[in-house]
Amino acid sequence: MKTNKNIYLPLLTAALMLTLGGCKLLKPVSQTAVVNTPDKFEGQPDSTGIGSVSWKVFFSDKHLTALIDTALQNNLDLKMAVQRIEMSRTNIMLSRGLMLPRVDAEISGGGRKFGDYTMDGVGNYDTNFSDNLDADRKLPSPFLPDYFAGFRSSWEIDIWGKLKNQRKAAYHRFLASEKARQAIVTGLVAQVANLYYALVYLDTELDIIRKNIALQETAVSTITIQKEGGRANELGVRQFTAQLLNTKSLEIEILQSIVETENALNVLLGRFPQPINRGTSLEQILPQETEAGIPSQMLRRRPDVQQAQQELAANYAEQQSAQLAFLPSLNITALLGFNAFKGNLLFSTGSLAYNALGGLTAPVFNRKPLKAASRRSEAASLESLYAYNKTVLTGFQEVSTSLKKIENTKKLSDLKKQEVEVLQQAVATSQDLFLGGYASYLEIVMAQKSVLEAELTLTNVQKQQYFALIELYRSLGGGWE
Repeated sequence: MKTNKNIYLPLLTAALMLTLGGCKLLKPVSQTAVVNTPDKFEGQPDSTGIGSVSWKVFFSDKHLTALIDTALQNNLDLKMAVQRIEMSRTNIMLSRGLMLPRVDAEISGGGRKFGDYTMDGVGNYDTNFSDNLDADRKLPSPFLPDYFAGFRSSWEIDIWGKLKNQRKAAYHRFLASEKARQAIVTGLVAQVANLYYALVYLDTELDIIRKNIALQETAVSTITIQKEGGRANELGVRQFTAQLLNTKSLEIEILQSIVETENALNVLLGRFPQPINRGTSLEQILPQETEAGIPSQMLRRRPDVQQAQQELAANYAEQQSAQLAFLPSLNITALLGFNAFKGNLLFSTGSLAYNALGGLTAPVFNRKPLKAASRRSEAASLESLYAYNKTVLTGFQEVSTSLKKIENTKKLSDLKKQEVEVLQQAVATSQDLFLGGYASYLEIVMAQKSVLEAELTLTNVQKQQYFALIELYRSLGGGWE
């Protein structure tokens, strides 16, 4: 009976309409930032800001710049970041490859035995009795080999842009990995500078403690002589001695802190523990200009903000790709080579074989994996949007905090300097009064203890000034160039 091929047309049309009817795309996630950034930082003029200054210019200490340069060459976190960039680069190559035809060389062999009571079995048996077949065309029986040598190709035509969006996502992730490396550089420069200034001021604290140890040793000797002369008692000697021992214990604590800080800095430099060459606190000069600049410029400079922005774009592209997976895909397959059921005839001209096939395929049933992937990509896109906004908020918070800290530590440093001067005068006065019999040894001990604490506090405040300035420099995106 002759079959009317036109009866298949309505069925194909109905199937295509059903497929397209179920391919409604989800509404893309809006990527409009919900954070409205201020026009400028409070109390700051419109300027380029210190973030645009190179770290080689920003830090004037030659010992520090040498350490930063070593860290940028040897730091292991930075080297790992470079390798992550290379991994992201390969993802771009992979996504590009998916858009091109895939061609595989193939050499294969196999065979099978058809049942005697099957269509193929009967047909092969009957074929061998044909007078039209020569010896080479006779089918081997009962086992029918199959040999192939040639090329097979498959190609998905990106008619909707699904693969293009995958490539775009890979590209944005590559840019994000580069920004992540820059963020590590910025943080590394700040870490090295912080540890360096911590060492400088630990040396200053050590000098203060040793100066006080010398003064207290003199005081112990003096009161011991006075005890022998009957002008003091054993209690006074023990009080001065206890104070001396307490100060010596502080010296040991500072020495241990120096060792720990040097070792931490050496880890950043990618080397084993060794002494760190450094200057003194008197040689350190704070930059006079500490402008934060314009917020929009800060956002363009901060690597973590740019990284979050690239991650946002990558997740958005992946979301679009996941939604386009619901649409029909056009696939083309092709074959070219030699195919035969006898090995000695495989490469003869009569064994040449080729074919080409193209078709649209679309998911109709069991689309749950595609829906799950789409929902996951939508959630990831929203998460990256919130992460971007959080990064912007964090950046502004860091800059604002650092600006206020610089301002307040300057005021605090001035007050602490005056306090130290007053207490030093109090120590001298108490010693004079003690010699004249108008003050007790306890008053001298308390005066010396107060001036030591004030001097150490002043040193810590000065150190915090440097830390605040370094944090401002980092938070403005400085140091990665």
